[in-house]
Amino acid sequence: MKLINGKRNRAALERLANRGALDLARAQKTAAKIVTDVRKHGDSALLRYARKFDGFDGKNLRVSQEEIDAAWQQVTPDFRHALETAATNIRRFCEWQRPQEWIREVQPGVKLGQLVRPIDAVGCYVPAGRHPLPSTLLMTVIPAQIAGVPRIVVVSPRPAPETLAAAALLGVNEFYAIGGAQAIAGLAYGTKSIPKVNKIVGPGNAFVTAAKKLVAFDCSIDMLAGPTEALVVSENGNAAFVAADLVAQAEHDPDALPIFVTSNKRLGEQVIAETKRQSESNRIARAALKRNGYVILSESPSHSMRIANLLAPEHITVPDHSALAEVQSAGSAFVGDFSPQAAGDYASGPNHVLPTGACARFRGGLSVNDFVKLITVQELSARGLGTIAREVTTMARAEGLLAHAQSIVIRMEA
Repeated sequence: MKLINGKRNRAALERLANRGALDLARAQKTAAKIVTDVRKHGDSALLRYARKFDGFDGKNLRVSQEEIDAAWQQVTPDFRHALETAATNIRRFCEWQRPQEWIREVQPGVKLGQLVRPIDAVGCYVPAGRHPLPSTLLMTVIPAQIAGVPRIVVVSPRPAPETLAAAALLGVNEFYAIGGAQAIAGLAYGTKSIPKVNKIVGPGNAFVTAAKKLVAFDCSIDMLAGPTEALVVSENGNAAFVAADLVAQAEHDPDALPIFVTSNKRLGEQVIAETKRQSESNRIARAALKRNGYVILSESPSHSMRIANLLAPEHITVPDHSALAEVQSAGSAFVGDFSPQAAGDYASGPNHVLPTGACARFRGGLSVNDFVKLITVQELSARGLGTIAREVTTMARAEGLLAHAQSIVIRMEA
């Protein structure tokens, strides 16, 4: 990890703040070819890429219900219990998060409200690169279920028994053993065997992300995911705990961004020593910490929080509840010594599909809200219309939209 002064080294801070999303330039060209191929040739292209990239040797990309059900019995009882506990907590949090329908009379004769309707079909991408990620299946499928999405499709290359077991627990019955840009194209445009969806969610590698960007005008997406980011703010914290969170998130990817912000130089040096010790046997975490790890020295606790908001990280850990008032831009916040970021990755309840590349400046993590449409409702009586008729016609005429004005006048004259 590198120690930098947050006041003197403004250039370094600016580079981190303006890091943007994942650089997709190298992946974009390949992803575009794959997306076009799948769009033109459908299932035959999907099969070709599944055999080329994932070692698929079957004929049917859809995972059978028997295989999904069998996976539940293959995994250990401890793992089944862990899945059940995580699913319960995630489901409860999603229930609390679900938006509500309402109708209110804002003035006599004018009723306004909103309807909440689920998206018809959603595709959930579950990565399977370095490790299987059954937790991502839980995090993408459960909010869709709570939102009431009638058709939920899961795609994942080389699905491990643990991932299929998670699908079995949630009752997923449409699961395809495909991944990469080809899976995104199949979901977005549909093939003979895979009807298209209306939205694609879930993280993936650079090719998956590039493909999501390419199809975004034709099929809604959640966000463009980049490497994991972990930021911890502390002045008098436990160096071993801070380092543990940074190492844990760093092991996701050599390009991960682990950052500690403090005004306590001695603590910063202790955290550097601890990250080195704790990552000694973890090659990926060690690489990320060496390449992108920073301890940023601030002038004060409030300056630390200003730096944190400037960086808009995916995960942020703050020392206590009072610090939450200063959190403005982050994907998910963790409070205190015993709220490790890994708890949010698996079982505490909030979603682990979070904005990266400073996108936390304008959106939060995946939620039930990503799976519903809010449809506004307006019901005006003759009396209610009369209360705003003058204002509507005045504004319509000012814009030169005379038919708009006339649609009000004709009712008032009646």
